[in-house]
Amino acid sequence: MSNEMRFIATCKLGLESVVAGELRALGIEVESVSDARIVFRGGFDAMARACLWLRTAERVLMIVGEFTALTFEELYNGVRAVRWRDYIARDNFIHVNGKSAKSRLFAVSDCQRIAKKAIVDSLFEAYHTSSLPETGSEIIVEVGLLRDAVTVCLDCCGAGLSRRGYRTWNVAAPIAETLGAAIVMLAKYRGDVPLMDPMCGSGTLPIEAAMIATRTAPGLNRGFAAESWRFMDGDPFGAAREQARDERIDAKLQILGSDIDPHAIDICRKHAKKAGVDPAFKVCPLSEFKAEYEGGIIVCNPPYGERLLEKREAESLYVQMRKVFDPLTHWDKNIITSHRDFERIYGKKADRRRKLTNGGMVCTLYRFFAEEGFIKPQ
Repeated sequence: MSNEMRFIATCKLGLESVVAGELRALGIEVESVSDARIVFRGGFDAMARACLWLRTAERVLMIVGEFTALTFEELYNGVRAVRWRDYIARDNFIHVNGKSAKSRLFAVSDCQRIAKKAIVDSLFEAYHTSSLPETGSEIIVEVGLLRDAVTVCLDCCGAGLSRRGYRTWNVAAPIAETLGAAIVMLAKYRGDVPLMDPMCGSGTLPIEAAMIATRTAPGLNRGFAAESWRFMDGDPFGAAREQARDERIDAKLQILGSDIDPHAIDICRKHAKKAGVDPAFKVCPLSEFKAEYEGGIIVCNPPYGERLLEKREAESLYVQMRKVFDPLTHWDKNIITSHRDFERIYGKKADRRRKLTNGGMVCTLYRFFAEEGFIKPQ
């Protein structure tokens, strides 16, 4: 196996530069950045660090083949040409995922079936057998087609990177951990100023902020599909975890999440405990929200009027948010919503906007900068 391989970090649209920045901060070489995917290079150690540390990516995939396919025959031949014996043992259970966009081969189920046949036929020949028991550990193969270009990968993660392992209980319409971390990072939170979320739901935004402040690797307490790969040299995940544990710090957290629902706050505290962090949570309706520090960052994911509240109720909440937030002149406000008229209803133009997606909905992160600058914590 080569010492340097190529990998893909997938992400939600709009977060490509954030993920690329995370990879570079880990000392990993970024080869290219395109829509919803970042290609990077490195060995198994880089792969393990990416899996453990990427806060805003959705998956890490290892590229094993690339070719063009306009017909099912070309797809079959391209997949079969991969040296599958290098990756798949005779007893591995082979699971094939597929996706296709803007390609002549658009039937995903057919692409999966043909890819699986090509892999199996390759292994029949390599192992001189006519049967594969598939009783061993699972190998997940992803076959992606984009504009007739095929990328064949091994899924390094198994469960997506949003599955940190701390969110066991849920409230309605929770925000994904990866998107929550992205909002906190796009708000320029680095752990050096207070952060508050006045509509914290299940606690994702405060918990992700606390993990950033304490330098807690988001994947520290979960497993990854690649850990069962027999062809992998050494124990890169063990080494990455040991390093991640050493990098954790005890930070004085100035993070507060509040919500009108006592049940939600109870869930927040349980999630924070599982995550190994300790932001503060309290029951508080938005109308009674007060800043507990002189200045800092506000982040929130209010109801959009599509799933949690009726549209008029959501709009009434946006008006109330403006009244509550306006006196907080030393605070940045960062609000994500899918409501197209948010700025008009809120009554103020954002200083910066960023298009994102949440649960398949096109959203915008609206950033309103502090009028008088941050008051740094003492």
